[in-house]
Amino acid sequence: MINKPGELLASINSPADLRKLKPEQMLQVSQELRQFIIDVVSIHGGHFGASLGVVELTTALHYVFNTPYDQLVWDVGHQAYGHKILTGRRDNFHTNRKHGGISGFPKRKESEFDTFGVGHSSTSISAALGMAVASKYKGEDDRQHIAVIGDGAMTGGMAFEAMNHAGVANANLLVVLNDNCMSIDPNVGALKEYLTDITTSRTYNKMRDEIWNILGKISKFGPDPRQIVSKIESGIKATLLKQSNLFEGLNFRYFGPIDGHDINHLISVMEDLKHIPGPKILHCLTTKGKGFALAEKDQTKWHAPGLFDKITGEIYKKHHDTPQPPKYQDVFGHTMVELAEQNPKVMGVTPAMPSGCSLNIMMAAMPERAFDVGIAEQHAVTFSAGLATQGLVPFCNIYSTFMQRGYDQVVHDVCLQNLNVVFCLDRAGFAGADGPTHHGAYDIAYMRCIPNMVVAAPMNEQELRNMMYTASQEDMGPFTIRYPRGEGVMPKWRTPLELQQVGKGRTIQEGEEVAILTFGHIGNYAVDVCQKLALDGITPGHYDMRYAKPLDAELLHHIFSKYEKVVTVEDGCLQGGFGSAVLEFMVDNGYTSQVKRLGIPDAIFEHGSQLELQHEAGFAPIDIENTVRELVGVAVKV
Repeated sequence: MINKPGELLASINSPADLRKLKPEQMLQVSQELRQFIIDVVSIHGGHFGASLGVVELTTALHYVFNTPYDQLVWDVGHQAYGHKILTGRRDNFHTNRKHGGISGFPKRKESEFDTFGVGHSSTSISAALGMAVASKYKGEDDRQHIAVIGDGAMTGGMAFEAMNHAGVANANLLVVLNDNCMSIDPNVGALKEYLTDITTSRTYNKMRDEIWNILGKISKFGPDPRQIVSKIESGIKATLLKQSNLFEGLNFRYFGPIDGHDINHLISVMEDLKHIPGPKILHCLTTKGKGFALAEKDQTKWHAPGLFDKITGEIYKKHHDTPQPPKYQDVFGHTMVELAEQNPKVMGVTPAMPSGCSLNIMMAAMPERAFDVGIAEQHAVTFSAGLATQGLVPFCNIYSTFMQRGYDQVVHDVCLQNLNVVFCLDRAGFAGADGPTHHGAYDIAYMRCIPNMVVAAPMNEQELRNMMYTASQEDMGPFTIRYPRGEGVMPKWRTPLELQQVGKGRTIQEGEEVAILTFGHIGNYAVDVCQKLALDGITPGHYDMRYAKPLDAELLHHIFSKYEKVVTVEDGCLQGGFGSAVLEFMVDNGYTSQVKRLGIPDAIFEHGSQLELQHEAGFAPIDIENTVRELVGVAVKV
């Protein structure tokens, strides 16, 4: 179904068309843009609340600034749907996040208006500053550079590193702070409280407007009254807010806060800011989910609700006649509470994803033992290391793709000190519709190369629980457990907790000629494949290795002594991954079996369903089956 845009929106195929309209028409454009997002996302799915909250802001930015010559960087991209619609992708917007369709995030190769690829947060100021410095170097003094960053992303340390540099770089940079007190979950930390203080100080805001207007008219201060006025303004802020202005302390001119939904005021302010050189920040107050009452009321639920009825607000859910397996993340969340009830040393840590990883279950039950540290993966890792030095056992839950952001801390602060930090890496493997910025493709390789680190992956919910229980024991050292997005395979998953022998795999079935070695949830594909192959008289062996490090040497000696042909299967990168570990073992021990590795090859994979991407990469069930068929000389299936 193709959704029909409103009258004005239908005429806009680029920001140049938008700028042909009159300022008084921008309110109608914003209303039509908001309705179009609601219409399309309700039918086709995607992120929802974030883009609704910046409709007016998006419209104003493209109306005032000469994009794409003026360069606009979004952070992180959940909020960029309106941007995509206004920049020539309106008619393709229904393909958003679908296999072969447009990306759910800004992407350089998709459009010249997407100046920087953004799927991870807190990068926009650094990127925009780099662009601004480059423009200054090339003599492009008329070029504007705008970073749109949410107050959630502003909690990431990289944002402050960039602002610290921007304050002395003297480049033409505008930071637009989209302040809605939300990322996916409610924002936390001192910065949130600081922004709230600025926002709610009515005395300051009233005095600021009055005094600025008066002082702006006085010329007797000399040739540069702006500088003196700015100093006086900073003093007012420091007095009334009982603290200096954070942003102006970093050499940014601070403007705001202003209503991020007042399109006329936004346009007026941005027109003025175009003519003010140097680093500046515009603080805009917005409401996530603006214009859709239910999304405004429950912003976490409506971050990415799936398909829904835009009239009633009913979110469509699948209904099953029989009990279904839980999501791995929920098994993690409930097991954390169970472990913590048994072991007072167990703690929980997550960087701004409590509902995404289900640590919110423990946060509700034991708020003093579960921590959301904001969008700050580096801090999450080293904070966990600090807990571990005091004899506690922190479970640090970070999406695999975001774990990359804290890698130095894993090496330096955890592994070199051999501290008992348990890393639970959610969304391992292909993440699906979120695409390449969110695929957890590399964690097996980058974790198994570090001394002292254990790398494990459960094939089902029971295995996850047992691995978590094993990792919680005293002096286990650094321990990684990876698992995918989505459901497991066990409706009755609340099994008794049992200790595992670290580095010990298990035999699913013995076989002949070919052995299939799997790592993690992907092993369930091999179970189904073996059942299908048995119908044709083919009986491969299947072994769930459980651990990529340490490997089960005893089991591997058995496999390589028995089988001439071996297939390894993993939902991670082939270079340096589980299959590579098996090959290393084979070579180091003088075996000469034929090994075929299935996993994510050395390429970038776009967005789509997990099964679509797995087949594209060559390790979906049909690919595993055909690999075995080829090795035994039997016709493959099409």
